Amino acid sequence: MLAAGKMIGFLFTNDYVLSRDFYEGKLGCEFLSQDQFALALKLGGHMIRIVKMANFVAMRGTVLGWEVADIEAVTGWLKGRGVMLEQYPFIQDQERGIWTTPDGNKVAWFKDPDGNVLSVSQHLRAELTP
Repeated sequence: MLAAGKMIGFLFTNDYVLSRDFYEGKLGCEFLSQDQFALALKLGGHMIRIVKMANFVAMRGTVLGWEVADIEAVTGWLKGRGVMLEQYPFIQDQERGIWTTPDGNKVAWFKDPDGNVLSVSQHLRAELTP
């Protein structure tokens, strides 16, 4: 039953204005609504609901990510929109901010204005792609 549904991602923020500017302006999300419960955005047919929480502190690990077909193109697009990619010391391609895993998958990380860690990844395994 769940396979027929669409994923909804949930994030927290300290500031709706900064979050909307980042997700809509930098990542290209479509604004859906904002009410007393959440800022709702849409990207790739999926919804992201961003909830304002007083004194929110971001988690240290990745909380939301996108699987992409061409990570080099996507990271270039993100940089062109002013998104700074994380430069973790283990990343082999520091210029592009892309880490290649031992099995050949590729990942790049970036943060939203609240410090939520987001990622884009390109996977080689066929079962992860339609």
